[in-house]
Amino acid sequence: MRFLDANDMPRPFRVLHVTKTYYPDSFGGVEQVIRQLSTATNQMGIENHVFTLSRKAAEMPEVHDGATHITRVPVHLDIASTPMSYSALSRFRQAVSQADVLHYHYPWPFGDLLHLMGGTSKPAVLTYHSDVVRQRLLMPVYQPLLRRFFSELKAIVPTSPNYLQSSELLQDYRDKTEVIPIGLDERSYPVAEPDRLAYWRQQAGEEFFLFVGMLRYYKGLHILLDACANSSSKVIIVGAGPVENDLKQQAAQLGLKNVLFLGAVSDEDKVALLKLCRAVVFPSHLRSEAFGVTLLEGAMYAKPLISSEIGTGSSYVNVDGVTGLVVPPNDPPALREAMRRFDTDKALAERMGRQARARFEELFTARQMGQSYAALYRRVLGKVPMASMVA
Repeated sequence: MRFLDANDMPRPFRVLHVTKTYYPDSFGGVEQVIRQLSTATNQMGIENHVFTLSRKAAEMPEVHDGATHITRVPVHLDIASTPMSYSALSRFRQAVSQADVLHYHYPWPFGDLLHLMGGTSKPAVLTYHSDVVRQRLLMPVYQPLLRRFFSELKAIVPTSPNYLQSSELLQDYRDKTEVIPIGLDERSYPVAEPDRLAYWRQQAGEEFFLFVGMLRYYKGLHILLDACANSSSKVIIVGAGPVENDLKQQAAQLGLKNVLFLGAVSDEDKVALLKLCRAVVFPSHLRSEAFGVTLLEGAMYAKPLISSEIGTGSSYVNVDGVTGLVVPPNDPPALREAMRRFDTDKALAERMGRQARARFEELFTARQMGQSYAALYRRVLGKVPMASMVA
């Protein structure tokens, strides 16, 4: 397939991203994907708008994130990690009326409901970020809604071939799937100034392992803390989230002196830490972790990666023995040994870091992601013939 650029676009068109949460309310992987994709496709003449729910919508119902316009409606109910709103439907219909293509970000069952109740005939695509994992017991209730919603989609986009192959649900929709990996634009990240590098070098050195992300149940950080017991490896944890207090209590109970919780930090500080660390460690142990943007960030900065084999995109980014080390999930001794290897073999760490950067440049740039989605949008709009999209 030939990638399209701005010269191929006959006129600007508008994409409406529908997602359960977005900046500035939260700063997770899905939000980063939408931001990177919007920036990349905006340069190709595509306008990007976001429709989302927010607990602060009454204060700021309309905001902007760079070139992206964001419509936020209030959260009135939250059941099984699914925010909902009584006032969303009319605002959704208004946003849809101004869009050419609808782009849903799954999973968010309330988004499915909005689509079906909105009565829209606009072409719709969906990025399949993750299976429903924690709420699987509710699937028999949710599945009729999901199936009807999926039947109306023009295309479903898993973010890695690994996830497509291992997701039971996606097997029923292979005729409308197209794999488009997540990509990042290094230029969108701040430059770590010498004073910030010097500050963190003094605070943390350059021999530490770095985790960056929301502190959620599926991130496997409790496993990482167990791996840090009886280990000389130093670990820095950047981020905040629902399990933060539990993790700090666990670290205290284990008497860990080699783990530092930094909480949320600025983007510049994050970049400084990425530049200084020995390797990025990413111990997610459940399929809720479908890709791992932090792994991409580590690869972008030429760092070796440590992750767990959970049959998702994390092992598409991190190829065992090439870009880093992949260990069994929920296995503290294996995680401890992986960190020990990079601690004691600097040449190995540097070689795998270079290979991680090479793989990033080959597969995971924001421009590649944007070009692929631009081509998909044009196909579902009928601008070019629809071809088989089976990966």
